[in-house]
Amino acid sequence: MLDRHVVPLIKPAIDALARQIVKTGSKADHITLLAFLLGIIAAVLIVFQSYLAAALMILLSRLCDALDGAVARQTEATDAGGFLDISLDFLFYASIPLAFAIANPAANALPAAVLLAAFMGTGSSFLAFAALAAKRGLQSIAYPHKSFYFLGGLAEATETLVFFVAICLWPQHFGVLAYLYAAVCCVTIATRVYGGWRSLR
Repeated sequence: MLDRHVVPLIKPAIDALARQIVKTGSKADHITLLAFLLGIIAAVLIVFQSYLAAALMILLSRLCDALDGAVARQTEATDAGGFLDISLDFLFYASIPLAFAIANPAANALPAAVLLAAFMGTGSSFLAFAALAAKRGLQSIAYPHKSFYFLGGLAEATETLVFFVAICLWPQHFGVLAYLYAAVCCVTIATRVYGGWRSLR
């Protein structure tokens, strides 16, 4: 929901930073891999209950995630790069709830499982529509910079980032926050399934 408002605000700064990165010869795929590595480091830090350090790694990871697309657009955007980006993004998103479950199984295992199930729903509805939209040659007006049709919803990248930082700042409330965000994801699933079904009819 917030991505379409946040992206235009940060895009000039991201593009400017991407131009400096391009000058170094770095490739978009390298930045994608760095984003994933930082995200996995964040998950490991959560397992060891170093929550503030994990929050910093998550923020750096998502900064790199924004930069890889900007670098790709300034050099050469490829289907392989887009595939790598979205695949590693979903693995990162799954790693954070899993890390909380490992850090405190008694308190966090069930809410983490509920959240991961909700993430499965948002991810599958998102990717299924993107695949069929590509088959039909549909273009996203709201997210023209994406490498595939981006079907939005109540829970998008910005909301997920805020949620991840929140559970790192208040890990003792992970269960309540996870259930709340799972409910937000369920609204997203419902709107995506209905919206996607109507668009493809």
